[in-house]
Amino acid sequence: MQEFDAVERSPRDNARIVKSAVSPRPIAWISTRSEAGVDNLAPYSSYNYVSSEDPVVLFNSPNEDHGGLKDTARNALERGAFAVNVVTEPLLVEMDSTSRRLPPEESEFDRFDVERAPCRRIDAPRVAEAVVTMECTLHDSLTVHDRIVVLGDVEYFHVAEAVLTDGRIDMGKLPTVGRLGGPYYTVSDPVEFERQF
Repeated sequence: MQEFDAVERSPRDNARIVKSAVSPRPIAWISTRSEAGVDNLAPYSSYNYVSSEDPVVLFNSPNEDHGGLKDTARNALERGAFAVNVVTEPLLVEMDSTSRRLPPEESEFDRFDVERAPCRRIDAPRVAEAVVTMECTLHDSLTVHDRIVVLGDVEYFHVAEAVLTDGRIDMGKLPTVGRLGGPYYTVSDPVEFERQF
């Protein structure tokens, strides 16, 4: 087995190991609205939840000192709200298209023909075809090295009937997309084994 000292490796080499080892990574397809009223949509694979009973989710993005805030993080911080749209296999191509960086005055919804739907609690759109969306208000943010971590309280859920069984999300009906190391994606396919404890 090879061993590496992170201090002696380049940031790029460290990132490659981390992004390959921490996989598959769930993708938050985050929709926001800017102060100017422009609807933004972008995928984030550095995303997860912190609390589930009192639900809080988080994503992170480059901070102001390392290339400037991306539109999503800026909008979430300035407007105090964002929506997390769950990416499933039928939306993979559209989601990947929205990873392209556009000027702040241009909407990914419009550029890539992604259909909007209104949110109930926040002033931002959601992806109409997403089978699960979580509307979030800003809980807090913090800086970790070159990243800003944005945390959101989940205020409202949208869940399509197609992914429910007896009123609960059925993972057999939810082919979520995740990121792997490099340019690769994967789609969830539950194995037969179930958690025993």
